[in-house]
Amino acid sequence: MNTRRANPTFVLVHGSGTSSFMWAPVQRELALIGHRSLAVDLPGHGFDAQYPVAYQAPQDLDAWAVEPSTLAGVTLRDNVDAVVDVVRRVAPHGPVVLVGASLGGTTITGVGNTVPELVDRLVYISAWSCVQRTSPVEYMREPEFADSLLAPLAPLNVGDPAALGVGRANYRTADPELLAALKAAVMADATDGQFRAFLNILQPDESLAVMTADARAQADTWGTIARTYIRLTDDRTLPVAMQDRLIAEADALTPDNPYDVHTMDTSHTGFLLRPAEVAAILDRLVV
Repeated sequence: MNTRRANPTFVLVHGSGTSSFMWAPVQRELALIGHRSLAVDLPGHGFDAQYPVAYQAPQDLDAWAVEPSTLAGVTLRDNVDAVVDVVRRVAPHGPVVLVGASLGGTTITGVGNTVPELVDRLVYISAWSCVQRTSPVEYMREPEFADSLLAPLAPLNVGDPAALGVGRANYRTADPELLAALKAAVMADATDGQFRAFLNILQPDESLAVMTADARAQADTWGTIARTYIRLTDDRTLPVAMQDRLIAEADALTPDNPYDVHTMDTSHTGFLLRPAEVAAILDRLVV
């Protein structure tokens, strides 16, 4: 197991529908305690994201429902390759701590499978780390996912995912019931103002190919890397019961290298509202 410690770089990988922008509060706190960090935009995210005119206000939902998506052809391998390239470039400067949130967990697992010698620690923040099932979509059919509040958000979707190749969510809806349901699912501990601010950094499309790809961890590569899981006990997107199952499965895969587990009592994205706590956990990992 790699034991380098000095002067780490935290490489931060976002989840579904987000971008490097989400990590700004955590990066600020890391900088204030003396750490380097680099937030990645996965392919088709950040300033490469697609915001059609039909998505703007006033919206044209009929036109937007059939608008081709630039993310339709993006695969999990594309995401992994993009982050591997970043890791290769930062590794000469010191240890690499690779942090993934939510769907970003599938990407950091793929990086760990690919270049374990370049990653000193993997950190999952309520993130998917698949072992027994191939993908997040498969895990969503399991009993531990029953407490998720994603199902009532189906009316938020626009267009046919099978035809588009993406899940397309209308984060600019003005429907008060949908907005309340979305807040309950992803950021219940925020004020309404904080929640709307978060919505305005989201992008509507996410690749189905990424969500359904085989993202399982490999014991002989990924399993050799030190790893941490930050459980979010008030998470109603990826329920804590599912987080605990993912931890248990990974620990059974590599019993000599179990997760170092930390817990925060916050929602799926509420950890972004408590960035100093997140930074303090990360700081302790490299002492």
